[in-house]
Amino acid sequence: MSKIGIILEREYMQRVKKKSFVIMTFLGPVLMAALFVVPILLQGLEDEDYKSIAVLDASGQMEQVLQSSEMLSFDFLDPGRDLETLRQEGEYYGILLVPKDYESQGIKLFSTEQPSINIKSQISSAVEAHLRETKLLEAGIRQSQIDSLRAHVALDTIRWREDGSAEASSTEIAMAVGFILAFMIYMFVFIYGSQVMRGVIEEKTNRIVEVLASSVKPFEMMMGKVLGVALVALTQFAVWVVLTIVLVWAAQATLLGDMGGQMQQMNLSDPQAMEQIQNMDMDWQSALMNLNYFAIVGWFIFYFIGGYLLYAALFAAVGAAVDNETETQQFILPITLPMILAFVLAQNIIANPDGSLAFWLSVIPFTSPVVMLVRIPFESVSVGELLLSAGLLVATFVLTIWLAAKIYRTGILMYGKKITYAELWKWIRYGG
Repeated sequence: MSKIGIILEREYMQRVKKKSFVIMTFLGPVLMAALFVVPILLQGLEDEDYKSIAVLDASGQMEQVLQSSEMLSFDFLDPGRDLETLRQEGEYYGILLVPKDYESQGIKLFSTEQPSINIKSQISSAVEAHLRETKLLEAGIRQSQIDSLRAHVALDTIRWREDGSAEASSTEIAMAVGFILAFMIYMFVFIYGSQVMRGVIEEKTNRIVEVLASSVKPFEMMMGKVLGVALVALTQFAVWVVLTIVLVWAAQATLLGDMGGQMQQMNLSDPQAMEQIQNMDMDWQSALMNLNYFAIVGWFIFYFIGGYLLYAALFAAVGAAVDNETETQQFILPITLPMILAFVLAQNIIANPDGSLAFWLSVIPFTSPVVMLVRIPFESVSVGELLLSAGLLVATFVLTIWLAAKIYRTGILMYGKKITYAELWKWIRYGG
């Protein structure tokens, strides 16, 4: 077995046998599944306190406009009632003051608590709809014509393949898949890249590296460490994917099944709403089935490995250059800034996956692992762009590992010296 293979095996076995690795390997999927399931459960179980609002309506129109709901009721009182007296009585959650000319003067809601956005939206949308209909009626438009203006048109997206065949697609699903993949790349690269850096610092501090350096070249030691941690990452990631899918499927079948039945019962009285929900479910299922999972998974693995190797080499160089983790801050920010920038700009890439910003960030090696994973689910990336991006990532990794090896070779055996960027440049320039 080569020396790199021996170092790789040592790094891999040393990390997978740790209790922290075993715990997080099985706890991680639970947390990841909770990210999908818990928000849905909480949204379904949300139970806002019932609130009663007193309405002092000088216009005389609000009784037909403001309709009470299951969680919010309106009590219409004499508009001449004293506001301060009502406040002191404390019988109502809030008091809605509606002047006669409420369009120009506005409406005021007094309460001892900050009203939620749902309360404000329910009141303002009802009043605005009433004003809109009133003005249309005053303009001579009949009520039947106004009702006919309320229309909803479903926009289904259909993608043409190169062979001319058509299939259902979903921009929302592509956005969600792209963002999730980008987040996973961003998270895993930093987690496992920093593990390489901490491992190098620990070995350097304990002087273990001096023993290893006597029989193994520094470059072989760095490559074995980087590849060993990469194998740990892939092992943990594979287990996470399988267990997360199982947990999410089980949660949907048990916890969310009853909730879906309740939603259907709520809409049985509205056949049109029920038909829209069923059509929406069918569209989403068709779009999910039509995703190119082979390409998505394949390119995810490539960019995961490529992005990790690129940044892990830099993290290893930083770890070799310093004596403790507190000294890494001045070097970590310039290294991680491109990846942070790519993740921050992911929203812009999702909005325009074919734009020039998306193109350049997907071919620049330091940002391509995140940005390209955002674009791939839209299936708008040409083969040429993918090959260009992949080729530049591989070439940059080779160059980076060569430069990092120079820093690693010199810095791994240096102790007690404050390292500057000028010093690192000397190591790169004159290193053997």
